[in-house]
Amino acid sequence: MSIFEQVESEVRSYSRSFPVVFNQARGAELTTEEGRTYIDFLAGAGTLNYGHNNPELKDALIEYISNDGITHGLDMQSTAKARFLQNFHDYILKPRDMDDFRVMFTGPTGTNAVEAAMKLARKVKGRSTIVAFTNGFHGVTGGALAATGNEHHRGGMGTSLNDIFRVPFDGYLGEGVDTTEYLEKLLSDPSSGLDHPAAVIVETVQGEGGLNAASAEWLRNLEAVCRRHDMLLIVDDIQAGCGRTGTFFSFEEAGIKPDMVTLSKSLSAYGLPFAIVTYREELDIWAPGEHNGTFRGNNLAFVTAARAFELFWHNDEFAEEVQQKAKHLRAGLERLIRHYGPSTLKLKGRGLMSGIECPDGEMAGEIIREAFENGLVIETSGAHDQVVKCLVPLTITMAQIDFGLDVLDKAFAKATAAREKKAS
Repeated sequence: MSIFEQVESEVRSYSRSFPVVFNQARGAELTTEEGRTYIDFLAGAGTLNYGHNNPELKDALIEYISNDGITHGLDMQSTAKARFLQNFHDYILKPRDMDDFRVMFTGPTGTNAVEAAMKLARKVKGRSTIVAFTNGFHGVTGGALAATGNEHHRGGMGTSLNDIFRVPFDGYLGEGVDTTEYLEKLLSDPSSGLDHPAAVIVETVQGEGGLNAASAEWLRNLEAVCRRHDMLLIVDDIQAGCGRTGTFFSFEEAGIKPDMVTLSKSLSAYGLPFAIVTYREELDIWAPGEHNGTFRGNNLAFVTAARAFELFWHNDEFAEEVQQKAKHLRAGLERLIRHYGPSTLKLKGRGLMSGIECPDGEMAGEIIREAFENGLVIETSGAHDQVVKCLVPLTITMAQIDFGLDVLDKAFAKATAAREKKAS
């Protein structure tokens, strides 16, 4: 029995899919204690957009530590925090006409950011209801879990989850049905049973929900509904943000401007715990210390995040590279679909957050297990774990993408053959 089986909780999950002991990592590669190397199509569930141990980020971090820089600072001011705020403003907010946005440092995880955003929305509007969407995932602490749709995660709470009204996401009721019209109808009818919400929270691409991507038109319609009915629009960009879809924020393509945005995962650029909520200045009505937490001041994360903005977001070059890689990946996935099941497989997602929906979770599970045997770390998502989900580092090479596609080709071939044999 390994030390993990002996001591670690049964709640562990990823280690069950990848039962090896990893020892080193760089870029898009993970290496085990035995020296076997895997290509990483998981990237820390979207936490490692710039790859493992990016050398320039590592150098900045080592230099900071060597100079006895502040590691933990509560919410005190520090040179590392100042540099993060300046770079975030200059490289991210200002170029996107968001230079009036404030930054709130929450606890270190995505669910902390979501909790803070929903709490502030309720405080600003003086209302308790928040609209969330089918198949959404926003975290597993109480408030964020209430907005999460997944039955498995909701069942772990052991108590009621309140003050959320759930609406069908884009495409949930089939093609040609604009579910924002349903929300508009509910809000316009005083007898609909929907109490006037404080806010709407939405992912533009539902990462854990199965790579369901909202159309730009749907997002614009949703924003319009929020404006007409005096509701705040919160975009949860924890997984889809930081360049994952080809622009820093996932909503840029739609041309909308949310009232609040939650960020975490790849925000630190190095896998360090870090989360924020950024929101319009006039919403900043907190009293000092009204929402706090011990780990709001991860200065090591400030250092790597600030350096990443300088390296990757000083112009459009990196975003354009991501978009080219996304086209290459999605073209490869489309080839697999044409070859192994144009009537049963479906391309999902957007950008470097793409995958293939299989007929069921059993097939998707067989594919990722076979892929792992052949050197590829990749996972599933969706209500039935039916989507083979590619969440590659944005710095991955074309050759590494091709390796992953070749592995997936073999895995789909094996799973398809097994299905055909079973059917006969």
